[in-house]
Amino acid sequence: MAMDTGIIFHPYMRPGRTARQTFEWGVQSAVQADQAGITTMMISEHASQIWENIPNPELIMAGAALQTQNIKFAPMAHILPHQHPTKLAMTVGWLSQILEGRYFMGIGAGAYPLASYMHGIKNGGDTAFLNKMVRESLDIMEKIWKREPFWYEGEFWTAGFPEEEKPETEEDEQHMLANYSPFGGEFPEFAVTGFSYNSPSMKLAGERNFKPVSIYSGLDALKKHWETYSEANIKAGFTPDRSRHAVSQTVFVGDTDAEAKKEVMEGPIGYCFDRYLIPIWRRFGMMDGFAKDAGIDPLKADLEFLVDNVFIVGSPDTVVEKINHLFEKCGGWGTLQIECHDYYDDPAPWFHSLELAAKEVAPRIKLPGA
Repeated sequence: MAMDTGIIFHPYMRPGRTARQTFEWGVQSAVQADQAGITTMMISEHASQIWENIPNPELIMAGAALQTQNIKFAPMAHILPHQHPTKLAMTVGWLSQILEGRYFMGIGAGAYPLASYMHGIKNGGDTAFLNKMVRESLDIMEKIWKREPFWYEGEFWTAGFPEEEKPETEEDEQHMLANYSPFGGEFPEFAVTGFSYNSPSMKLAGERNFKPVSIYSGLDALKKHWETYSEANIKAGFTPDRSRHAVSQTVFVGDTDAEAKKEVMEGPIGYCFDRYLIPIWRRFGMMDGFAKDAGIDPLKADLEFLVDNVFIVGSPDTVVEKINHLFEKCGGWGTLQIECHDYYDDPAPWFHSLELAAKEVAPRIKLPGA
């Protein structure tokens, strides 16, 4: 099986971009990705970060729904502690119907304590607490989609579904509850992201047979993610499938190695990392895994180090070689989820990169033994 190519839209829009520009760039990216043959687009939900300003990923999906044909969309992720499960279940069900099945659902507990605080959660840094909220939210959403009568008073939310009487007249039918279950009557596929070495999200994904999505944070963490997921998946009675595993990574494909590196170093990707992501990674120890893989001091890991040793940057041949090398080290994955950046002012280099990734790189990458 050849590797699939997806994109993940955080969206890393530089401060000063308007909401309209972010929305336009999201829809434009979806349309171009669909035309290039990219299979999935994940769109982050971030309420508090100035660089990652999408509080409603479903709006971009809806904006792109009628302009795309094949690409599947997912919020990556809806932050379950921040929303009432019933409202979210109805929103997700309706959007799944609009997209006629081109939808899967990413879920998360929330990575930004400030955003959790805005939603009335003071201990937003307590991952165990947030994950309890995630599990309760999931239980309620699944009950809503089943459309069977229930009343639930949980630790965090109260919700229910009323018992409906069968209509006796045509007038009675007009007052029946609308069906907001996902398209086709089946639950959407769920996906969960993990970043840290001991990510609790990977354990949840395995237990519930959700799609695992690794935000690349070094080779050791990537291997640990699959190990954690597989153990939980097998224990729950499922069979782990590497083709379902997606890995999010910074990727840029150019006509030559030199052109690709120059574009990353001097373009929007380098701008974002120098001013936003590298300081964050250093502050929270997120550079440690990359530095360990290369055997250097994390403080010496700068943009050029990342381009040369961590990111997947180069000509199609070079990118194929780099991905195959990673596959040999970790066992491989099914979808390379390319992280999007702010090419709003000049989209051509970015869209050319996506085209090369989907058409000249992905078909040459196969899971070991496939």
